[in-house]
Amino acid sequence: MAGATTQPADLNGEGAGPRSASVIVNVIDVLRCFTVEEPLQGVTEIAAQVGLHKSSVSRILATLEREGIVERDELSRKFRLGLGLIAIAGPLLANLDVRRVSLPMLRDLSAATEETVALVVWDGSEAVTVEQVPSTQNIKHTAPLGTRYASALNASVQVFLADMSEDRARELLAGAAAPPAGSGVGTDEVLTWLARTRERGFAVNYGDTYPEEVGLAAPVRDLRGETVAGVLLAAPRYRVDERRREELGRACAHTAAQISARLGAVPA
Repeated sequence: MAGATTQPADLNGEGAGPRSASVIVNVIDVLRCFTVEEPLQGVTEIAAQVGLHKSSVSRILATLEREGIVERDELSRKFRLGLGLIAIAGPLLANLDVRRVSLPMLRDLSAATEETVALVVWDGSEAVTVEQVPSTQNIKHTAPLGTRYASALNASVQVFLADMSEDRARELLAGAAAPPAGSGVGTDEVLTWLARTRERGFAVNYGDTYPEEVGLAAPVRDLRGETVAGVLLAAPRYRVDERRREELGRACAHTAAQISARLGAVPA
């Protein structure tokens, strides 16, 4: 009909305007009742916290449950936040600047280990250094930002190859990521290293590229579980015996897991 207008419906099927705005605020208030300390909430508890009638809270929760935003706990029949929230927050989490998010934790790792720590990302066939916190010790290993690592002997490359299918890893190992001629390291040996990387959570270069250098790298994952970066720790080999190597590797993996959680990754 000429001149007729249609307004978007809110959660209760009502038109836009002040009432719609108030319903949205009520929904947000309801969601804010779910906290780390109190993840399970019942209709009565929520109603008391937000100052709404229980029937209004019940309608809001029913709508949120249909959308997967909340779900019922089977034992208590109370509500908790649902995985549908991840779909909503996903674009924000995926677009967080991994370099910015990582820097404070890279600094903590470097301070705790007294070694150089860097963040690397994958650029098709090479790992690239995009952030670095140098060791405060006089003898240290550092590299300029933008340094690229191609050989699979590098821990920073292994950590990305380990996340790929075997076919893709073999393809790169036959080309850009191939170990240098004369290294005596073949594709099958590297594939064994990659399996070990997946098992323990970090890659190791124990003097494989340069006899005097140790490199350890652990994967940083996003909310999809994909490796989007690597935490790299570099140290002179004379300071790192096998026991220290494992300690540093675990510390590297712990920091990578912290960064991954900040990016929305679900713990394995």
